[in-house]
Amino acid sequence: MPQFQFTAADAKGEQMSGTIESTSEAEAIQQLRSQGYYPLQVVEAGKGKLAAKKGAKKGKAPAKKGPKATTGGRIKPKILMIFTRQLATLIDSGLPLLRGLTVLAKQEPNPVLKGTIGALADSVQSGSTFSEALAQHPKIFNKLYVNMVKAGELGGVLEVVLVRLAEYQEKAHKLKNKIVSAMVYPVIVMFIAVAILVFLMLFIVPKFETMFAELGKDAELPMISQIVFGTSKFFLKPSIWIIPNIVWVFIAFGLIGFLMNMWGKTKKGRRIIDSLKLKLPIFGDIQRKSAIARFSRTLGTLVTSGVPILQALNITRDTAGNVVVSDAIEKVHEAVKEGESIVSPMQTSNIFPSMVISMVDVGEETGQLPEMLLKVADVYDDEVDNAVTALTSILEPIMIVVLALVVGAVVFALFLPLIKIISEMGNM
Repeated sequence: MPQFQFTAADAKGEQMSGTIESTSEAEAIQQLRSQGYYPLQVVEAGKGKLAAKKGAKKGKAPAKKGPKATTGGRIKPKILMIFTRQLATLIDSGLPLLRGLTVLAKQEPNPVLKGTIGALADSVQSGSTFSEALAQHPKIFNKLYVNMVKAGELGGVLEVVLVRLAEYQEKAHKLKNKIVSAMVYPVIVMFIAVAILVFLMLFIVPKFETMFAELGKDAELPMISQIVFGTSKFFLKPSIWIIPNIVWVFIAFGLIGFLMNMWGKTKKGRRIIDSLKLKLPIFGDIQRKSAIARFSRTLGTLVTSGVPILQALNITRDTAGNVVVSDAIEKVHEAVKEGESIVSPMQTSNIFPSMVISMVDVGEETGQLPEMLLKVADVYDDEVDNAVTALTSILEPIMIVVLALVVGAVVFALFLPLIKIISEMGNM
């Protein structure tokens, strides 16, 4: 009979691990529950490993000294995603909410989340609802999280809502990673190109310039060589406070970046930048598709979890991530508030493609709007994935060619006069 490795919690919240014989994973979980344990993880021996958990040993977990718990900070989305999934698993296993929070607080390595879970447990123990406790930590749990939990509490399906939340976070995190991965390659290549160019201009070009000056061939230098040598002189020339111009160039770029970032935080600046993001060639299409995927998944997840449509639209607007998309969602909210269909404002927004509008229209007519929104989200997640893959395959050769042209132009400018001098010496 197959053996299964497990990690489980007892009625006191203490963790233990071991092995159990069973015909299947589901039966192993059932056996553990019948013995009064709450399974956290079950893996067939030889086919996987249990996730490493601090303090989880055979028998009862010993008290451990970890980092001091704190509250009020922020945590990474991935950490929150894991916490949500673990809490959903515990509650689905039959563990009371308070006991589940206690179990997670004991094994959580992140000090901020550890302190926050402890504060949540204290609030729940003092009589607050779970959603009220979450609302006290807005830096970690946003409106979407709090309202979905509140809807789950009212409907008596908290574990189902937590599973949906975990799935939403996983897919949102995956989508974000896809977009970031498309930006990483060109940024790395551009950084390498700039680094090589600066190195050539500061250390290699001056030596060639000195050599040509000693040969007395300054007047005969080709135009491209004169440009390269002139640029090198400009970079190395001391300026204000005897600091080379190259330093001031980097300071200027840093200052421009800082001012752009500050301008982007203003209402007008944010609107212009977000509008440009959607209009950029190639990248704008990815931004638009990811915004539609986020809108559809957020709204579909909220409505499916029992959040009223107007409140769900408000939350979706606040978490859209783009001011232009937020404005479009606001118009949808106003239309629904007046008793109208959500399709008309979507058509006039010029944000949503006709396919999305058609699917939403069908969902509204058939009473399956949440399911249709989630299907739209799945479709556009795939669209973003395909667009990012295509973009990466296009960018790789383009960036390599750009890097080769930049470095090749400098090298050509250095060796062209040298070849000319050698040729003249050969004809003498």
